[in-house]
Amino acid sequence: MIDPQPFILSFKLAFIVTGILLLAAIPIAYWLAYTKSRLRILLGTLVTMPLVLPPSVLGFYLLLAFSPLSGFGKFLQDHFDIRLAFSFGGLVIASVLYSLPFMVGPIQAGLQSLPAELRQASYSLGKSGRTTLFRILLPNIRSSLVTGIVLSFAHTIGEFGVVLMIGGNIPGQTRLASIAIYDHVEMMQYGAAGKEAILLFLLSFCIVLTVYLVNQKFKGTLSR
Repeated sequence: MIDPQPFILSFKLAFIVTGILLLAAIPIAYWLAYTKSRLRILLGTLVTMPLVLPPSVLGFYLLLAFSPLSGFGKFLQDHFDIRLAFSFGGLVIASVLYSLPFMVGPIQAGLQSLPAELRQASYSLGKSGRTTLFRILLPNIRSSLVTGIVLSFAHTIGEFGVVLMIGGNIPGQTRLASIAIYDHVEMMQYGAAGKEAILLFLLSFCIVLTVYLVNQKFKGTLSR
């Protein structure tokens, strides 16, 4: 029988991380798309780094930072009684950092694809930068937003290396579906691993397909 707990935990993590990423990525992508600052290259590089860094490298340094033996980890534990290493909160932070480029990239590309006249016309009508972003720009890149949401959600569901190093394998707290499947493979329980793998595949496929269908329906409504 399949244990549902790792799947519930994985999807809970994916929903939380995707929500956080959407809120954080919009201002980052907006700044990267339109700023003329020289710091754009530096920030863009930092945002993109998780795409090229091995998960074990990012996981290792985050584990050092979150450890109660480090300055940051000790400060959080002593002053706020927060322990990030081997906790669900640590998984959330690590996953947000690891999946950030999957949300920022599509939104930034969408904003840069819009004609410059669209933003200039909004400003000429006296609209503020915030109003222009949320009322004019974002509604015109809805497909890019959906792409970022889908990629971030799917990437979080499939995480293994980073979450294993940060969260370990604590049942009910940090044991995600990908880690549970790996455990079964290590113990040569290929039948159980196969059942969980196909279930995770089907659940992820259905969620991603639903999002794309909703997006397609919305685009069809707008084109009428």
